[in-house]
Amino acid sequence: MAEHPVDGNVAARLRIVTALAPGAIAIAEPDGPPQQDGSRSYALTTFGSLDERSDAIARGLIAWGVQPGMRMAMLVPFGASFIEIVFALMKAGVVTVLVDPGMGRKHLVRCLSESEPNGFVAISKAQGVRALLRNKFRNAKWNVTIGPRLFWGGKTLDQIASLGQASQDRIDFPRVERPDEAAIIFTTGSTGPPKGVLYTHGTFHAQIDRIRERYDIHRGSRDLACFPLFGLFDAVMGVTTVIPDMDPTRPAEVNPQRLVEAANQWEIDQAFGSPALWNRVVRWADETRLERPFPTLKRVLSAGAPVPASTLEKLRTLVHPDANIVTPYGATEALPIASIESREIIAETGPAAAKGKGTCVGTRFEGVSWRVIEIDDGPIEDLSETKELPRGKIGELMVRGPMVTERYVVRSDQNAMHKVRDGDNVWHRMGDVGYLDDRDRFWFCGRKAHRVTMGKRTLYTVPCEAIFNAHPAVYRSALVPRGTRPSQTPVMIIEPHSDQMPQSAAARAQLQTELLELAARNPLTRRIEEIIIRDTPLPVDIRHNSKIFREQLAAELNGSSKG
Repeated sequence: MAEHPVDGNVAARLRIVTALAPGAIAIAEPDGPPQQDGSRSYALTTFGSLDERSDAIARGLIAWGVQPGMRMAMLVPFGASFIEIVFALMKAGVVTVLVDPGMGRKHLVRCLSESEPNGFVAISKAQGVRALLRNKFRNAKWNVTIGPRLFWGGKTLDQIASLGQASQDRIDFPRVERPDEAAIIFTTGSTGPPKGVLYTHGTFHAQIDRIRERYDIHRGSRDLACFPLFGLFDAVMGVTTVIPDMDPTRPAEVNPQRLVEAANQWEIDQAFGSPALWNRVVRWADETRLERPFPTLKRVLSAGAPVPASTLEKLRTLVHPDANIVTPYGATEALPIASIESREIIAETGPAAAKGKGTCVGTRFEGVSWRVIEIDDGPIEDLSETKELPRGKIGELMVRGPMVTERYVVRSDQNAMHKVRDGDNVWHRMGDVGYLDDRDRFWFCGRKAHRVTMGKRTLYTVPCEAIFNAHPAVYRSALVPRGTRPSQTPVMIIEPHSDQMPQSAAARAQLQTELLELAARNPLTRRIEEIIIRDTPLPVDIRHNSKIFREQLAAELNGSSKG
């Protein structure tokens, strides 16, 4: 009989969960439109069937000739099929290449090409594009199509699964250890071209353990997975993933009514979503005046950007009274690093943030070390070359821990800029600036690359933007420089709330005047003398719809100033 993975493979966790409750529901996916009362049918996948199906796909890949360590690019929409394929690739010892399709065609093709995949697991449309661009993917010989397969060869997913079922008694899974490569995940590209981060199986183990322990997540919970990748964590924690009726690449455009319907039908007790999603939900709840539309929701996670205290305060009225609303902090290269709960933000750190103190991201997860060092725009090879700053002093953050990745494998030139050796250990430079307080909490003041330098004076995005965001008409803002460092001029670009957009030149001038007066009253912002009211939304990342692409805004600003 084939040997099951009982080694360092993170997918082995799925077998343990399955053994405890094989008939429990692992994934619930909408199947058809909602009924008049809002209820709907769901396609259900049990833990047993998820484990069996991923086993069959893994064995099929091995029987076909796919070798451990090969790289397979995934271009599959989030759903049950996505989850089962990722676990199958892990069981087969394959390195999964994960990208955000919404990063744009240019970045997408470049990232996939530079990751040098040995094959693609993709829907028909993506396989067609891959075939047309085959000169960019010369190593991609092992291609699996989800859906109809046309002229590009390879096999369909169903053919692979059938091959695996036929090979059940003679195919052994490869032994995988924790240091072995598991995935390449790309950064959002909010500060330059996306970078391919190498995840080991140990990285995933460390993430799962910390998240489960800190947030007290138990088997049997039901998660409304508004952020796709968290569905993978759900499966190995014994949590049911309920997939909402939404486009996961556009959380800011979600229909909150669909979330409420799913939450109540499934008695959801956990949800993971971006700040843009929760902001949309809160504004919708204000408009509809619904009373506590998520009564069973007791654990809310929001990541990708800070959530304002005002949003959290309103969100608390929509969920279970005893709910914990937490914001984990980290990056693709290092997650989770720290966390903070909504009550602390509402009572203490939020009011300080509104006054320009930065955004407190909370205290460290177990096993994380961090330090704030003097800002340096160049590479740092060894820890001995850094200068640690005292508490309260703004500098750049560096972190170390079992969930901190050690290298980029796509755009590996960036290793010199972000990785610092410390004997046998590696520190990661987060690219974030801020300071540690006397309770060892980190206060985020923005991205290092986004700071505006005016001679000896430096302005940081988050503290300055907070002053402007306090104006009731402002949804969000972006501090952007004219010119080049060190002689830059600060410009504040404003995105008003959609219902507060100035409708005339006089109204626009009035808003600018009010914002300039607001800026003049604060020492942090009094040097900001140019304000631009933007007619269109600020450009944001596709993953969370929350990280503002300030480089794009700076390019637009400086391009127009030259012309």
